[in-house]
Amino acid sequence: MTHALSLKFRAKWRRYRATALVCVIALLAVAQGLGPELIAKLRYERTAIAAGEWWRLLTGQLVHLDATHLAMNLVALVLLWGLYVTDARPREWLLIALGAFLATGLGLWFLEPDLAWYVGLSGALHGLWAGGGIACRKRWPLESSVTLVLLVGKLILEAWQGPVSGLLGASLPVITAAHRYGALGGGAAALALGVWRRPL
Repeated sequence: MTHALSLKFRAKWRRYRATALVCVIALLAVAQGLGPELIAKLRYERTAIAAGEWWRLLTGQLVHLDATHLAMNLVALVLLWGLYVTDARPREWLLIALGAFLATGLGLWFLEPDLAWYVGLSGALHGLWAGGGIACRKRWPLESSVTLVLLVGKLILEAWQGPVSGLLGASLPVITAAHRYGALGGGAAALALGVWRRPL
């Protein structure tokens, strides 16, 4: 990409990234507003997936238990967006998110056979955290290492003590395995794309 085209791209991305975030938030809000019956048809549900409803591997991550669950995930999404959105191109973020979604859904399916159902974006959010931590290395080498160490530390703590939200007093059920699979998927996608090697 020539320097002039790169500058033009960056200017457009700055202009439209807030719109993109609003669209993602709107999509999640609409999914939550579908009501309990439709949410039940979208959530990750092992018996339904075994019967051929494979789309639930992905759509289960777009719906939430309730408004509080959605709000918690949206706060995390906005925070990650603010920290890392400039560190990769839109297409790269889509692929990192897809890697996180697929790794979460398939990880739960193949490695958590006793898990009957799951909802929420937290697996994908951990994938975006991993991808963002890798992508920001070109801009913030020290902060990249720190954020990735924090992520790994959180995953180890959850594997040992259970969900961090539980340690903080929250009562929502949390499937910490989804965090591990999402982080692996998003991190692997970022590494495969080499997002830390080149400036925008």
